[in-house]
Amino acid sequence: MTTIEKHAPGAFCWVELATTDQNAAIDFYSKIFGWSANNMPMGPNDFYTIFQLEGRDTAAGCTLRPEQTAGGVPPHWSLYIAVESADASAARAEQLGGKLLAAPFDVFDAGRMAVVQDPTGAAFCLWQPKKNTGIGINASHGTLCWADLSTPDQERAGQFYSDLFGWQIMKEDEDPAHNYWHIKNGEEFIGGIPPSAHHRPGAPAHWLAYFTISDCDATAAEAKNLGATLYMPPTDFEDVGRISVMADPQGAAFAIFKAAAHRAAAS
Repeated sequence: MTTIEKHAPGAFCWVELATTDQNAAIDFYSKIFGWSANNMPMGPNDFYTIFQLEGRDTAAGCTLRPEQTAGGVPPHWSLYIAVESADASAARAEQLGGKLLAAPFDVFDAGRMAVVQDPTGAAFCLWQPKKNTGIGINASHGTLCWADLSTPDQERAGQFYSDLFGWQIMKEDEDPAHNYWHIKNGEEFIGGIPPSAHHRPGAPAHWLAYFTISDCDATAAEAKNLGATLYMPPTDFEDVGRISVMADPQGAAFAIFKAAAHRAAAS
C-alpha cells in the first residue's frame, strides 16, 4: 500500500461511478475489491458513497440523476484530473476545441470542478482540490492504477490532452495498428491511448479506468459470478501484465490489472 497526500496537476486524482442502483453497486465492488462504503446523505432519498480501503478514500459512487437517465446516459465510471485552477483549465479546454458539459462550480468546501468533453467525444472532470485532495491510496488491490482513452482520433486527442495538461504522449511504433501511446505526466506513466483501429466504430469515445488487483483470474471469476459481463476475459500482455475488461451488473465498464512479476518488482 502507498498512501497519497496530494496529486500532481495532470494526475488522475479521483474516480466516480454513476449508476442506476447504488446499493447493488456497493455490494458488488465491496465483494470484488474489498471496499468499505461511507455513505453521506445528499437529500431526502439521495446519498453519495465514498469507497475506502484501509481508511483511505479510493473511489466514489452516486446514482444517475433522472435527467441523465432520460437523456440516455448509461452507468459509467468518470475520471477526475487534478488542476491548479478549474476555471483556467476549463477556459483552456474550450480554446483547444473541447466542450464544457458543466461550467466550473464549487463542490461545498471539497473543491471546484468542471466537466469537459474532449474534441473526439470523451468526457472527463477537472478537479481543483480544496479539502478533498482525491484518492488517498494506491498500489493495493482495488485501487485505480491506469486509464486508457478509447478514441476514433488518436492524433487529435493526444494533441488536446498534451496542450491542456502538459502530458507527454510517448509514441512507440510506426505501425498505426500497433501504436499504443503511453501518457506520461511529469515523471509518472499514468495511462495510454490505444490505436484508433482498436476503437469500435460507432461507439462513443470514452476513458476506461483500470484497477490493480492481486489475482486477475480470481477477481474476474468472482465478478462474473456476481453478474458482471466480461468483455475481455483475463488476457496476458507480454511484459505488461494480465488484464480483463468488464461491465459491472448495472453496465459500467472498467478494467482490472495484475502487473507482470518483473514490473511489480520494479515498482
